[in-house]
Formats: sequence, structure tokens, C-alpha cells
Amino acid sequence: MYFPYFRGKQYELVLLKEQASQALKNGNIIPIIEPVKKNINPLLRTMEQFEENGVYHVLVANPNVGDFSNNKSSELQEFLLKRAYKELTTIGIVVNPSSTLEELQILLNKFKDYKIAIIHRGFLDTAELHSLLEQYSTKIEYNIFISNENEKRYRRKFKDIGKGVVLRDGFKREKNAHYKDEEPFSDLHLDFIEENLDGFGDFLIVGDDYSDSGGPAWAVAIHMTYLKKDEDDEMFIKHYKSDRRDDNKDAGGKFIEALRYLVDDEKRHNLYNTKASQEYMELYEKKLFRGLGYAKKLSMQNHIEIIAKFLEEHNG
Repeated sequence: MYFPYFRGKQYELVLLKEQASQALKNGNIIPIIEPVKKNINPLLRTMEQFEENGVYHVLVANPNVGDFSNNKSSELQEFLLKRAYKELTTIGIVVNPSSTLEELQILLNKFKDYKIAIIHRGFLDTAELHSLLEQYSTKIEYNIFISNENEKRYRRKFKDIGKGVVLRDGFKREKNAHYKDEEPFSDLHLDFIEENLDGFGDFLIVGDDYSDSGGPAWAVAIHMTYLKKDEDDEMFIKHYKSDRRDDNKDAGGKFIEALRYLVDDEKRHNLYNTKASQEYMELYEKKLFRGLGYAKKLSMQNHIEIIAKFLEEHNG
């Protein structure tokens, strides 16, 4: 089972809405959405598509970043209580080092009628946390651990509660001009069963670092993941970069420069073979630039399609 983590930005929600009737429909992929924008309407439209297509998903009730962070999530929680469809929605509760047991218990009680996913970003007293979660063990469907150097030791403390899932950030953020042409991304999709996990996840080609906005691009980079057949299906990521990097003008022209390298690669090696890569090739033929957010959406779609295909092949 694959758990991609989204921060609920506009282009991410559009992607999820589009994929509700495609890659997300077979049940092998359970998206996690951490809402970050006060305008809830795009999220609502995505949830409606999930309901229409029977897509299981996790909605975070206490976001750590964005408009609902810093104890501003009561409005979001009321929305979820009124609108989240219990048959398909698991409520995500984030636990981090600044969380208190009292806050967590309030949330667990508030969403007592829902399945729960605890999203672990660390907690100082694991014994006390385990004791609390044990009281709600029949409601806790998943323990989702954000990978770090202590993650394996930490997650062993909760192995008797819910199903175990690990999310690992394979995206090494750099300035666009500084990305390597290619680098390893993840092997978690190959190893999660051996690690006695029920699922794995990542932050796609965006990474765990949250930024509300970005400045003008001096260089444009297109990020594409693929499975390397001669490396036993380990996942790698390619970074296609524009030639011009000396000013912050003409993002559209720089996008076409970067896209040319992607198209050449795909024609020669057929690395991706996804609907997203096909649309990239059509954009290049038309020399069409639809914005950097749209490009990021296509690269995220490629990532989901690659993993969906892998899961279908290995799950029969």
C-alpha cells in the first residue's frame, strides 16, 4: 500500500481530483492530505471526487504548516466533522515533539466516530504516548512514521497498535541550477514488507519542506522519477534543467529548454511511459508553457503512475 503525502495546495488537489477515477481507484494508493489553505472549497471538490470513485484517503485534522497551523485548526476540524465521509476517510492526527497528551486526547475524542491515523513526527515520552493510544487502539487504523535516524527504534514502541507505515522523503532539495542530472530516490517500495510494514510513502517530487510561495525561477528544473530496471527496480530521480540560469526572466522559454532534455531522454530510453510523460511530450511539440505549478503537477502524476504500475504488477 502506497501513502503519498500532499500539502493540499491547489495544483495538488487538482491532481488528486483528476486521479480519483484513475490511479487512485484500485485501492493500492491512499493519499494523505494536510490542508494548508483556508479556502476549503478546492479540498471539498476533491473529497467529492473521492466519494464518487470510492477512494480511501487520510485527512489531517491538525496541520503543522499553512493557514491551519499554530492552533488555528478548529475551523478545519468542524468542517471535517460535518463533511468527511466516514466510510472512506481516516482522520490523521499529527504528533510532534511539541504536542501534549491533553491536545491529542481532545482530538481522539472529537473524532471518536472515525478511523484514526497517527502521523508520528516524534514525541519525547513514548511510554506515555503508547499508554494513551492504547486506550483508542480499536480506532487507530495506521501508525504513520516520518522517517528519520531514530525512526526504527521509535516505531517499535507502537508495533502492537494499528498498521505500520513509513514515509521517507527521497527528494533532496537544491537550487534548481544545482541539481544533479540523476540520483537515487528510494528503495522503500522494495523493502517495506521485509521491514514488517503494511505500507510505505513519500512526499513525491516536492519533498517534506513546506514553502507557501516561491520567487521567480533563475533556472527551471523538471523532476521525474522512474524505476531503474538494471538496479532491481530501485527508484531514481532525474532533474532536467534549463540552459539559461543567469536571470529570472522568461520562465516559459526556460521550461521548454528543460523539457527538451526530458523529451530526448524519453524518446531514446522510454524511462517513464506514463500519461504524464506523454503530456510533457505534447507540450514540447506545441512549445506550450502552462505554468510551473502545472509542470509540478505533471511530475507528481508521473510519480504516482510509476508506483501504481509497480504495485499492480507485484500485487497481481
